[in-house]
Amino acid sequence: MASYRTDNFISFDLARWAASLRFEDLSPAVIEAAKRFWLDSLACAVGGSRTEDAHILLEHHREMSPSGDGPCSIFLSDWRTNPVDAAFLNSHMVRAMDYNDIYWKADPCHPSDLICGPLALCELHDRSGRDLILATAIVYELQCRFAEIGRPGIREYGWHHATLSGFAAGLAAGRVLDLTPDQLVHAIGICASRTGTLGAVTAGNLTMMKNTVDPWAARMGVESALLAARGYTGPAHIIDGKEGLFHVFAHVVSRGSPCTFDAEGITRDLPRHAADAWRIERCSMKSFPVEALMHSPLSAIRQIRARHTFAATDIREVRVEVIARAADILGDPAKYRPTTRETADHSLPYSIAALLADGVLGPAQFDEARVRDPRLVPLMDSVKVVANEAFEARFPASQPSRVTITLRDGSQHAAEVDYPKGDPRNPLTWEEIDTKFRSLALGVIDDDTVNRVRDRVRRLESITARQLCEALAPQSVAAQ
Repeated sequence: MASYRTDNFISFDLARWAASLRFEDLSPAVIEAAKRFWLDSLACAVGGSRTEDAHILLEHHREMSPSGDGPCSIFLSDWRTNPVDAAFLNSHMVRAMDYNDIYWKADPCHPSDLICGPLALCELHDRSGRDLILATAIVYELQCRFAEIGRPGIREYGWHHATLSGFAAGLAAGRVLDLTPDQLVHAIGICASRTGTLGAVTAGNLTMMKNTVDPWAARMGVESALLAARGYTGPAHIIDGKEGLFHVFAHVVSRGSPCTFDAEGITRDLPRHAADAWRIERCSMKSFPVEALMHSPLSAIRQIRARHTFAATDIREVRVEVIARAADILGDPAKYRPTTRETADHSLPYSIAALLADGVLGPAQFDEARVRDPRLVPLMDSVKVVANEAFEARFPASQPSRVTITLRDGSQHAAEVDYPKGDPRNPLTWEEIDTKFRSLALGVIDDDTVNRVRDRVRRLESITARQLCEALAPQSVAAQ
């Protein structure tokens, strides 16, 4: 039987840490990073607003609350709602295109999936952009720490990383409400009790649920904080006590070994001052709207195409060497015949085929007609994904991939990439994020709106959360 704590639970350490933090404890670099991730996230939300699943969810919530006169904004909509639903709908738009940030250590995570929870509460209570930046830094710190501590990670045992999101979502939302440490403990317990997620949502043929599970964690974070503020209680032992995260996963076995965690890693060297290192500075952005492990091989292909000239029809084989877990995900046989956007943006064979055929890989390549285009089938079938055991030792410090393209004349072209564009070691600049935003905004919002959003994000510490939300409101109600 696995052991567990009976007192001095980690939740109390996290709660005391979060309650003690102030905006002044953040360095200029952390503040800058938070603003860059907000601009990237809002760009993704604008693009995500066009997706079918975003439309379904919005109409569903409209039907449940037809008055549309709530206190909180929905991006690009004049319909308003409560903070719980706003957190969910806005988070989903950020997530919908799989184009937002990525942090992958033992487990993957997308911290920006959760930041619309604090945004909704900041808007509700007319909090400042400084409050939003602080909550954003907290989200990134905890979400990334939980992504690091698995040995090897819960993804290896068939669970989705949204299982871990509740531990960050409730705490960050509660910090916006200035909850006491004891209340924050309850917020963590309430939220994490509801966010266990099976890995099936990202296995095989993917559905709309792929982009929904983390937004539900954001939703639950807001509701948990609001409940805790009223005196509702949750289990303090949810992480390291009886039948908490560690205890439960100790019973989960893969390849003969139980899952373990670096428990001390959650609280080790938690940042408390501007001079300390924060995880938000280590998080990556995406330069392709696809699953994160695909970025290194796609970057390698882009390097090959920049160096050599050949037609897609000249290709006999595309051999992709990656770490074992990437091979399992990206080489899944179900991914060779995608029929939905959700499966296509998790399909390395499709993404490689589209990039080689079209020369670019952006939102247009994931339109249903392109995804189902039979002309891409031969290129998809040419893709061979294999595990490279030597790469395992280099992960997660790097995300290595080697791509070898063999042409029909027998010639070969290869490239190896350790980390893709968007990694903190090769980050997207403000200008590149702006370019990404404008590409996603085409047909959705005009240049004036893009400029207004960008300008407000750049001076977020000097405005209110409501002013940020107003920048993405319809023109008829936007504050100019």
